Amino acid sequence: MRVFQNVSDLGDLNLALKEAFEIKKDRFQFQHLGKNKTALLIFFNNSLRTRLSTQKAAMNLGMNVIVLDVNQGAWKLETERGVIMDSDKSEHLLEAIPVMGSYCDIIGVRSFATFESRKDDYEEKILNQFIKYSGKPVFFMESATVHPLQSFADLITIEEYKKTARPKVVLSWAPHPKALPQAVPNSFAQWMNAADVDFVITHPEGYELDPMFVGDAKVEYDQMKAFEGADFIYAKNWSCPGVTRPEDYGKVLSKDMSWTVDEAHMAVTNNAYFMHCLPVRRNMIVTDDVIESPQSLVIPEAANREISATVVLKRMLESL
Repeated sequence: MRVFQNVSDLGDLNLALKEAFEIKKDRFQFQHLGKNKTALLIFFNNSLRTRLSTQKAAMNLGMNVIVLDVNQGAWKLETERGVIMDSDKSEHLLEAIPVMGSYCDIIGVRSFATFESRKDDYEEKILNQFIKYSGKPVFFMESATVHPLQSFADLITIEEYKKTARPKVVLSWAPHPKALPQAVPNSFAQWMNAADVDFVITHPEGYELDPMFVGDAKVEYDQMKAFEGADFIYAKNWSCPGVTRPEDYGKVLSKDMSWTVDEAHMAVTNNAYFMHCLPVRRNMIVTDDVIESPQSLVIPEAANREISATVVLKRMLESL
């Protein structure tokens, strides 16, 4: 596997899940694969779970790890072609990328949406430059449009905790004070569509995700109706994806607190588990009572980030 961006990159999803559970039993069994190999983890944005879990996964596999925080201690990087570099950006990504590639065997990159251009964000300009110019396998640690390591961990968690063969899984928009990317909901939708679940997306009008991620999922604008009989509730805010109105891309169209997941919402479910990728704004996305309840999976879900990253890195090492 040379690139990890989408669920299709893993191939057979059932085999990937089987591999994840085997690794979870003994996460150090493949240390020979990473001996004398180096993972370079590049962060253009802040991180807690992604940084820690991916470093831990690389170490599980016996790898050396280099972490680069681009905005702290590195030269400011220019990402656009054709610009006259007379500002505060001292180095161009086109030189920086092959230099980075010369120091490692595998590269992970985290770079959020800028909301400056929907076209640029959805074309994944920064991540695709790493794929094109680094000469090394590249995995996405969250990009402008996707967060596959998170969604793989989410699926592992659902597989662990499901009580029926084909559970009902609901992705619900929830309010937030800031404009957030669509990467997590995009990936979650993509992965749930590939899994054997009954998948529903609920959000206010104007927050329609890109059809390439929605796929065949049912979209329900009545949140309480969507929650009825659900086995898993995945709450997440996202800003306007700009599908029908590109000029609204990245805008906060609503802060409707009636969409906050509370006990009244959870009461209409099938005693559903609550999920969120973290960090979470308490009492905006979800109330204290729900996130602290026995049905909350946010901690096991976060712990499974180590497992998803270990599987991905293992497969990349096997391709070297």
